[in-house]
Amino acid sequence: MPRILLAFLLLAGLAPPAAAQSSLYMPRDIKAAYAKGTRALDGRPGPRYWQNRARYDITVQAAPPARDVRGREQIVYTNNSPDTLRQVVFRLIANIHQPGGARDGDAAPAYLTEGVQIDSFAVAGQAQDPKTWRGPATAKTVKLPKPLLPHDSVRFSVVWHYNVSEQSGREGMIDPTTYFLAYSYPRVAVYDDYNGWDRLPFVDSKEFYNDFNDYTLRVRVPANYLVWATGVLQNADKVLQPTYAKRLKKALKSDEVIHVATAAELAQKNVTAQNPFNTWLFTAREVPDVTFGLSDHYLWDAGSVVVDAKAKRRALMQAAYAEKTVDFRESVKNGQYALGWFSDPKNWPGVAYPYPTMTAFQGFADMEYPMMVNDSPQEDPAFAQFVQDHEIVHTYFPFYMGINESRYAYMDEGWATTFELLIGRAERGAAADELYRKFRVERYIKDPATAQDLPIITPSSELKAGYGNNAYGKPSLSYLALKDMLGDELFKKCLHTYMDRWHGKHPIPWDFFHSMSNTAGQDLSWFFQNWFFTNHYIDLAVAGVSGTTLTVQNVGGFAIPFDVAVEYTDGSKATLHQSPAIWQANQRQATITLPKEAKAVTLQGGLYLDATEKDNVWWR
Repeated sequence: MPRILLAFLLLAGLAPPAAAQSSLYMPRDIKAAYAKGTRALDGRPGPRYWQNRARYDITVQAAPPARDVRGREQIVYTNNSPDTLRQVVFRLIANIHQPGGARDGDAAPAYLTEGVQIDSFAVAGQAQDPKTWRGPATAKTVKLPKPLLPHDSVRFSVVWHYNVSEQSGREGMIDPTTYFLAYSYPRVAVYDDYNGWDRLPFVDSKEFYNDFNDYTLRVRVPANYLVWATGVLQNADKVLQPTYAKRLKKALKSDEVIHVATAAELAQKNVTAQNPFNTWLFTAREVPDVTFGLSDHYLWDAGSVVVDAKAKRRALMQAAYAEKTVDFRESVKNGQYALGWFSDPKNWPGVAYPYPTMTAFQGFADMEYPMMVNDSPQEDPAFAQFVQDHEIVHTYFPFYMGINESRYAYMDEGWATTFELLIGRAERGAAADELYRKFRVERYIKDPATAQDLPIITPSSELKAGYGNNAYGKPSLSYLALKDMLGDELFKKCLHTYMDRWHGKHPIPWDFFHSMSNTAGQDLSWFFQNWFFTNHYIDLAVAGVSGTTLTVQNVGGFAIPFDVAVEYTDGSKATLHQSPAIWQANQRQATITLPKEAKAVTLQGGLYLDATEKDNVWWR
């Protein structure tokens, strides 16, 4: 772009056209965001970036075995956008249990309920009939009696109830007196700079997209029920008997795993304050969601770990589980290790765990939430640790970063899959690579179905058969390939810069692409084009050896790293590593100059399992 034109656009307060500076395909709505200046092509939030936020004050009551959950809340919602909002979209996620609701699969009778019932609703004190709400079951459009102007706020008052699903998935009844209640409260959907109101129906595989909000959560339960939740428990001395409150306080400063409440003590029914109901108070700041679990018989373990050595800040790690569950006895110890490892600058992602707590709650979901994971029991303790590691590291993606998982699942699942491998190598050595190959790669690369080769950039909301491959395996392999190509030091610098720029905000894939190129000081568009915008797969072949020249054909097309195992005619052997950079000039064929004449050559992909292995070998 001519400098005079660029200067004119900047003086006029206009952003330069995105297409003039980015070679990667952008949908029209994404282009519009860059043109408006809310996002910048150097990978930073643009000078006109904004996002809305809210303060939630929620009170929920549950009294198992009754399945009725009742709540009330006050929401102060602030419009930081330049737009006048004449309506808002409310998410009633528990409506996924309604007959006829959008879901990815069938629903058993035990999963179905009537959904959320709105008992009363008011906007700025003015009552409104919920029967006027329109839209799909989980995303209701609510007309405002008065337009919400830019930089103004409005108060919503909601009273609601619903029945807990007997069949627990990501939330619901774990057993008759144990509930895990995620997505339980009505919330305002995201209004953003590239999509407007997020109206996608919530389906159970597509997960999160929420604003960063402040929460006060009160959970009212009968005596002898324990509650674990997102945030910090503010009134332990009021809801727990002194012995147990003291143990919890000790855990906040101890590396030791402390049994806050044992099975024998819970059986005596004197762990909590002996009021008819106790109200557990939690607060959380700058988080995209809150969730909680409750039980009258789950054991409670806790300990803490230093997650920020400079600030000497510790995070509390807790576990809540049934007495018979063996693997959860190691949850706190494993969680302490994971929080410390992920936070250590020498490791990955090498960013201090940003929250004060983390709780592993025994359920059925293998699912992450802010400061909580809902994990199922595992017979193999190593696999249990693997699952917990994966869910805990989701803290960074999508929660620290505010990812739109419903559209871009690879922006969080791909990273969690990558970090699960990297910590796994520290925990289990070579066994971590073998698990990664079998669990994350093999099932897909051996499946030649069309859906498995759809481009990663395909919106996750549009995928079904190829969702797992595009969300987990392929993006993880791309991140590992980029790490190989840039080297650990530069890759970590790029990753940290991206995280610094976008934590607490809502990055989209192009923000990641542009930020990595900007920080690396090189145009990585060719790499991202290759991995995210094509129908490629993994398949190399030896095209031929002539003298000391080896020609490798990239049949599948992905720019992968690989090793060349060579046996020379003089009997010596060597392994020559090739980074993905070898494919930059020609993504279909590369030549490698060997130091001397070869007798046999084998291409070794390591984690990058080859679709056709028989053509990876050549011998004279």
